[in-house]
Amino acid sequence: MIRKDVEKHLLKVQKPCRYTGGETGSIVKNKDDVSIRFAFCFPDSYEIGMSHLGIKLLYSLYNNIPDVWCERVFAPWDDMEKIMRENDIPLYALESGDAVHDFDFVGFTLQYELSYSNMLNMLDLAGIPLLAADRSDSDSLVICGGPCACNGEPLADFVDIFSLGEGEEVSVELFDLYREHKKKGFVRKDFLREAAKIEGIYIPSLYEVTYKEDGTIAAFTPTDGAPATIRKRVVEDFDKCFYPENFVVPFIEIVHDRAVAEIFRGCIRGCRFCQAGFIYRPVRERKAGTVNDMCRTLCGNTGYDEVSLSSLSSSDYTELGELLDKMLEWSEKDKVSINLPSLRVDGFSKELTEKLKKVRRGGLTFAPEAGTQRLRDAINKNVTERELMHTCATAFAGGWSSVKLYFMLGLPTETNEDVTGITKLCQKVVDLYYHLDERPKGKGVQVSASASTFVPKPFTPFQWEPQDTKEKIIEKQELLLSSVTSRKISLSWHDADTSFLEAVFARGDRRLGKVLLRAHQLGCKFDGWMEFFSIDKWMQAFEDCGIDPKFYANRRREYDEILPWDHLDYGIDKKFLIAENERSKQSVTTPNCREKCSGCGAARLTGGVCSVCR
Repeated sequence: MIRKDVEKHLLKVQKPCRYTGGETGSIVKNKDDVSIRFAFCFPDSYEIGMSHLGIKLLYSLYNNIPDVWCERVFAPWDDMEKIMRENDIPLYALESGDAVHDFDFVGFTLQYELSYSNMLNMLDLAGIPLLAADRSDSDSLVICGGPCACNGEPLADFVDIFSLGEGEEVSVELFDLYREHKKKGFVRKDFLREAAKIEGIYIPSLYEVTYKEDGTIAAFTPTDGAPATIRKRVVEDFDKCFYPENFVVPFIEIVHDRAVAEIFRGCIRGCRFCQAGFIYRPVRERKAGTVNDMCRTLCGNTGYDEVSLSSLSSSDYTELGELLDKMLEWSEKDKVSINLPSLRVDGFSKELTEKLKKVRRGGLTFAPEAGTQRLRDAINKNVTERELMHTCATAFAGGWSSVKLYFMLGLPTETNEDVTGITKLCQKVVDLYYHLDERPKGKGVQVSASASTFVPKPFTPFQWEPQDTKEKIIEKQELLLSSVTSRKISLSWHDADTSFLEAVFARGDRRLGKVLLRAHQLGCKFDGWMEFFSIDKWMQAFEDCGIDPKFYANRRREYDEILPWDHLDYGIDKKFLIAENERSKQSVTTPNCREKCSGCGAARLTGGVCSVCR
């Protein structure tokens, strides 16, 4: 529903459809028929947020509950925000047009650390007190989930509730508790105290943090009966887990403008830099028949002619061949293409090539991550150069002529030889193409290499490692560029300043809350967008608050140091992570979960039996 005070300004902004609502598949309820209103906020632009699978899932799940109405909210672009502030238009939800501050829950999904400033800006636009301590019983409850909730400490001052892990079941329990408290007269502190008893719910205000003289954490102390450790929630029977039959279909093109079906959660691989590979454990799969039905229903209901099979490593899905066979029975006839992201180098077979030729177009993407075998072993990538060459040869023989390869700069133990190894590996792929008899005729090869900067993340074996300094990263980027020997190779890399800020907040503690607040006051927002990001403003915020960001990004931590997330249980044993860190220093690999159980601890989350081994 378009607000009248918004409608007259829409021709003044880029992409007015970001702010109108009314899309096919959006859900509108009668306000008088619901007792809980949930504003689902994505702290980035409409095009980014509408591409996110999590918001699609929970939007449908919440709205399936008769007395719950979930609506969507996205960060307004700069032109729209200016109009809203000049005309006293509060942040509003797309379905009803109602102000966000009128909702019971205001939920944010935290997908990346650079969105934190947008979260504060959206709360400010909504007229909700930024600090949780300043909110009264009549103010909305601010709840956050998503991968960054595994260390939400930098946001602890602003958040009432963190939801750890998977939200399908814990949200329903939280709503049940809210109804009870609302009926008897809602008292914020009483509700939060009771909510802390729900597994997967973390109430930061119920914990006190003390620090040592050297700035490290001395203790996390629970108060008011809160548990000492909070365990994340896991949906055990993933095949029967809720999945929507419809998506909201946007009026404008979004980043991932297609239907999406999640084929499994978790990852068997254990790459030592990859947070998702650990915090989403254990692996749980959907059956091929279930996924096929989901895809066909979604495409039929939404009109999309492309469907993406979502997972952390698609080629590790045990029923992939069977699934593609089932989908080909209808997708070719209905002219629906199938997108298979996250393919591994060692999972790309000739049989898969033949099927992919029928269902997808464009280039192929693989992630060797490192340019030398020594470093690939150190990060436990478990991919060899021979496998990469075999995979590329298979792809080229199958008709592909472009390949994109993902790498990282600044990985622990990295040397200059590892850096130049990236372009040497790319050159070998180029040479391979021209030495093959079976290759696309009349086409040249294109190898695109993307080099992101390593960011140490919580709940990974590298959570103790320092990030390279900005100066060192720039030096490595220049070395990488100078080592290119062919025009067939194109290079791109991430900005060193944004990677630095990401590292600061990824491993930050509660003291960063005042930096976030100061950065918001200085106008920081949309930090993931280069046209908005200002490292000068951020460094001023750190200086104004008397905090050295290098303490968080560039410092090696000792194994016995209390980490800001040590009171959260994501199923991964700290002893296992320490052992993996030590193995990395020797470039010793660990087998994947299907080859041999490494005892990571995730089995505790599914009744003591690892789902991979069932």
